[in-house]
Amino acid sequence: MTAVFLREVGAYFKGVLGYLFAAFLLIFAGIYTMAYNLSGAYANFEYVLDAVSFIYLIAVPILSMRTLAEEKRQRTDQLLYALPVPLYSVVIGKYLAMLVVLAVPMLVMSLYPLILSQFGAVPMALAYGSLLGFFLLGACLLSIGLFISSITESQVAAAVITLVVMLLLYFMSALAGFVSTDAFASLIALAIFALLFALVLYALAKNPIVSAATALVLVGGLYVGYLSDSAAFAGLFGDIMTKLSVFDRFYTFVNGVFDWTAVVYDVSIAAVFLFLTVQAMEKRRWSE
Repeated sequence: MTAVFLREVGAYFKGVLGYLFAAFLLIFAGIYTMAYNLSGAYANFEYVLDAVSFIYLIAVPILSMRTLAEEKRQRTDQLLYALPVPLYSVVIGKYLAMLVVLAVPMLVMSLYPLILSQFGAVPMALAYGSLLGFFLLGACLLSIGLFISSITESQVAAAVITLVVMLLLYFMSALAGFVSTDAFASLIALAIFALLFALVLYALAKNPIVSAATALVLVGGLYVGYLSDSAAFAGLFGDIMTKLSVFDRFYTFVNGVFDWTAVVYDVSIAAVFLFLTVQAMEKRRWSE
C-alpha cells in the first residue's frame, strides 16, 4: 500500500494535476474570501466554504478520472494485480493519495480564519468545523469518483460519468422537490431508483438472475409496503433524497451544527464505494 501511495502522490505532484487542483480550489476560495469576508465584512469563514462547494463538481472528476481508468487503458493494471499485496491495499493507497492532494489546499485554507481574526472576531469553532465538513465532503465524493474510474477504461468517460453523478448529488434535494408529494408518485420514483440499482448491479456482476431477483425483491417490497400503508409514502421520496444528499449533510456544518451523524455518513459512503471499487477490480482480475 505504501508503495502505491507514494507512486500516486509522486504522479500528482511531479506532473501538474496536483498543483492545478490546489490552485483551482485556492483561487476560488480566495475570491469568495475577498467577496464575503473582506469586502462584505462578514466574519463567518464558513460562508466561503458553502459558496465554493460547487468546485467539487469539476475538481473531483478531474482528479479521480485517471486513477484506475488510465491503468486499464494502458494495461498497466495487470501490474497491480501481480503485486504481492491484496487489492484493497492498492485501492486504499490510491485513495489516500487523492486525499493528500485534497489536504494540501485545505491546509492553506485553514490559515484563512487565523488571518481574518486579525481584522475582527471570527467564530473559530464554526470555521474549523466547517473545514472538517468540507474535507469529509471531498473525501466522500472522491471515493465515488474512484469507483467510477474502476468500471471504465477511458479517462474521458470516467470524467463525464463522474460529473453527471456529482451534478445529481449537488441538485439531489432540488430535483426531489419536482416529484409530487403524492404517495403514488413517491412509490413510482422509488421503484425507478430500485430498477436503476438493479441495472448498476448487473453492470458490476453481469449476472442477470441476481439483478432481476434484486429488482423484483426491491420493487415488490415497495409495492407491498404501499398496499399496507400508503399514507407513509406521502413525501417519502423527497425525505429520502434529502437525507441521502452528501451536500445537505455538509450544510449542517455551515449552519453551525457539528453533526456526528454527518461524519459517520460521509465515512460510511466512502467505505462503501472503496469496497465496491475493490470488488470491481477483483471481478476484472478473474475475468482476464
